[in-house]
Amino acid sequence: MRTELTSLFGLDIYTVNGIYVGKVIDLIIDVESQSVSGIIANHVNTDVFDVAGDGIIIPYRWVVTAADIVLIRDVIRRFQKKGDD
Repeated sequence: MRTELTSLFGLDIYTVNGIYVGKVIDLIIDVESQSVSGIIANHVNTDVFDVAGDGIIIPYRWVVTAADIVLIRDVIRRFQKKGDD
């Protein structure tokens, strides 16, 4: 998937099942491989993610597509708050 990096900033992130994850604020670049390795997101959905800080890092390998929004694989179950089973 090729896209201009600056076009990702500010995009909303959703899972493929339509669950809001957060908003793209920055990217992690692997200089050696010249590729994006992660997306830094803030405004994280605290109903789903148990985060202590202001944001999360999403591995770029989870990204399905990026256009008007960023779609990631549905990995929410890995990060649900304890007791939300």
